[in-house]
Amino acid sequence: MVPSATSHSTPLTSRPRMGQLTRYFGLLGVLVAMCALFGVLSEHFLTMASFSTIANQIPALAVMAVGMTFVLIIGGIDLSVGSVLAFSGAVMSVAIVQWELGLFPGIILALATGILCGAFTGAISVSFKIPSFIVSLGMLEMARGGAYSATGSRTEYIGGNISMINDPLIGKISPAFLLAVAIVVLGHILLNRTVFGRHLIGIGTNEEAMRLAGINTHPPKIVVFMLMGLLSAIGALFQVARMEAADPNAGAGMELSVIAAVVIGGTSLMGGRGSVLASFFGVLIIAVLESGLAQIGASEPTKRIITGIVIITAVVLDMYRSRRANRE
Repeated sequence: MVPSATSHSTPLTSRPRMGQLTRYFGLLGVLVAMCALFGVLSEHFLTMASFSTIANQIPALAVMAVGMTFVLIIGGIDLSVGSVLAFSGAVMSVAIVQWELGLFPGIILALATGILCGAFTGAISVSFKIPSFIVSLGMLEMARGGAYSATGSRTEYIGGNISMINDPLIGKISPAFLLAVAIVVLGHILLNRTVFGRHLIGIGTNEEAMRLAGINTHPPKIVVFMLMGLLSAIGALFQVARMEAADPNAGAGMELSVIAAVVIGGTSLMGGRGSVLASFFGVLIIAVLESGLAQIGASEPTKRIITGIVIITAVVLDMYRSRRANRE
């Protein structure tokens, strides 16, 4: 049994169901309001073509947001996810193009690469009690260097076989998007309906209390970073399928978008509180914001400024909600 904690924050997943629904409806309200605003400002925004384009652009970000939600819940952070994505894609291209192993072995090697990168980050951080911020910063450089080395610092064309993952289905929605949604659902179940998920929340809320209860907190924390690496590799699969090529520069800065989406969804940077479904809403909000700003002709500096304001506002509101909940 997970012990009750006396931390500064209350786990989101332990709140009454009504509290969770309120958060979901709040995020949904923001999403609908944004769609309505951009629909007024651009006559092309509220179209099936626009929405399908958004849906087909977010699978990599969505699955990586699932992993980052778990990482932040245990009080960690992983800055290497963009580089791990690029490295995994590079390994896949080498296996398929240079070693001629075929598509399936290439995918397996890519997934194994992501898992090993996550295992390294988690094991070093946990074993030596080094903040994951520092360890993942080192992994960021290592994985990016590995991507450049594997591809010779150039884009490696793979071919059309892998593009089937991104080929539109009914309603112009790709299999990648459907798979991303399935991973979000599985992540939600893992966090909210399993002992493992409750342990993660307990670790992020009060790790010492978990130890006193006789629970070894090291293995779950390492597993979380391995899961983050695996999902980064799946994100690489989605990106490579879109471009039909592996780019060693892929995912540059993507860690910031992933963290932003998760924070907008309400996951606490202090650990112990988060929701996979809310993170998915955060992904949708960022995607709609970027697409809408592009359609109304906003410049790149303007898009960055507005996105930054949205992120800061989300964090401030989340801190306000947390403090009010603690007072109650």
